[in-house]
Amino acid sequence: MRVLKKNLYTTVLVLFALVLASCGSAKKTSDDLVTDAQQEKAMIEREFPMMASYFDEAAGYAIFPNVGKGAYIIGGASGNGAVYENGNLVGYADLKQVDVGLQVGGKAFVEVLFFETNEALEQFKDGSYKLEANASAVILDKGFSEDLNFKDGVAVVTVPKGGAMAGISVGGQRFEFNPVQ
Repeated sequence: MRVLKKNLYTTVLVLFALVLASCGSAKKTSDDLVTDAQQEKAMIEREFPMMASYFDEAAGYAIFPNVGKGAYIIGGASGNGAVYENGNLVGYADLKQVDVGLQVGGKAFVEVLFFETNEALEQFKDGSYKLEANASAVILDKGFSEDLNFKDGVAVVTVPKGGAMAGISVGGQRFEFNPVQ
């Protein structure tokens, strides 16, 4: 019983920290978010030149420049992003994730969703969009030389920024799209 209380306490603290972190990022203006997204796109193209063609050829993409994830059995992630269609800013999106599994730690990363087709992009822009638990992300790191695999017209790429996390988790991501006004 004591171990269960300790685990529950730790989980609540991690989730509380995520909520606070996501509130802090909400204070940034949309201009700050766009600037961060543009800087991360430039970094990805500089560090991984083969990715430039995906930005150029995709029907659209969403860049989440500062995603934070924390977990102790139950995990969560949160971030805000900018959404582009044919290279033009068309809106903003919020990313939320809750998952359960053998996991512990915290990390920060950049996440990019590439939309291979206009239909996939339109599904994302329809409002609430969900990536299922079986969606996998390609992690860009030193020595990356693979092609992206699109599933249902979407490919997910992540670039680690910092932190340490160990474990396996099962969960999906939910996105809320808001068009530029």
